[in-house]
Amino acid sequence: MHELGIVYHIIRDVENVARANGVSHVSSVTLLLGEVSGVVPDLLLDAWRWAADKKSIAQGAELIVEPVEAVTHCETCGRDYATVEHGKICPHCGSSETYLLRGQEVMIKQIETPDEGPADANSGEPAAPADTPDAVDAANPLHIA
Repeated sequence: MHELGIVYHIIRDVENVARANGVSHVSSVTLLLGEVSGVVPDLLLDAWRWAADKKSIAQGAELIVEPVEAVTHCETCGRDYATVEHGKICPHCGSSETYLLRGQEVMIKQIETPDEGPADANSGEPAAPADTPDAVDAANPLHIA
């Protein structure tokens, strides 16, 4: 199951970001999931529930999946278009000189905590006061092709 491997990578990255920010538990993880990533969202969510509940830091944490539309760029005419609808051939000029701009990513966007304040994983600074929104941004987004 490809999705279970992805979930293990996500949990590892969550653990690393949490440890770097002194966070002991996360309440949710928001994931950007590309339309042509090859990941089945329902299977990913099932794998998340199974694996996250085995780790104390992620027990009960929700996985929120935000879809990312696949967009392709044509080098011949310079226009962008919907990849899923048109494939590799540009619908504007008929060229096959195209490349994918986005839509293949599997990337952590945000990690939320139940009671710790936000901390930017890039800053190395301690968490902000608890009266601000609870979030930890992932320093190293997970890209799985």
